[in-house]
Amino acid sequence: MDRAQKAQTVEELGRIFSDSGVVVVAHYAGITVAEMSDFRAQMREAGGQVRVAKNRLAKIALEGKPCESMADLLKGQTVLAFSEDPVAAAKVVEAYAKKNGKLVVLGGAMGGQKLTAEGVKAVASMPSREELIASVVACIGAPAANLASAIGAPAANIAGILSTLEEREAA
Repeated sequence: MDRAQKAQTVEELGRIFSDSGVVVVAHYAGITVAEMSDFRAQMREAGGQVRVAKNRLAKIALEGKPCESMADLLKGQTVLAFSEDPVAAAKVVEAYAKKNGKLVVLGGAMGGQKLTAEGVKAVASMPSREELIASVVACIGAPAANLASAIGAPAANIAGILSTLEEREAA
């Protein structure tokens, strides 16, 4: 890798560290190519990405970023999993680590907050952005649905009473 490629890699990693909602660092020693491809595919489905980079270049890219405190996690064979959604990457990494013991979560960062392995688990247990939006919409929609049924109920009751009266008169 020549100097220009290294500079480009540092720039890309810098964007990742500053733009991502969460960055998870894990060891991936012993993972096969097929397993890594599966991991990358799962991360893409969740809206995240996986990046393997030289630790030295990643540490350079971390300088001056809010998540600079996670530089000490970059030792050995590390992989970076990141997403704009602060929960998506953590969820995928935790699920994959449970399924494949070769992926070991070291920690990460969420904005300026450094996360331990337990912190990543805690973030993974939080509802995702889509789940939060769905629950807010359900909370907003429920009173409206109740109001519509309450408004419509007297009319339905009156219609039922009128049809019963008509049946009595006809009989």
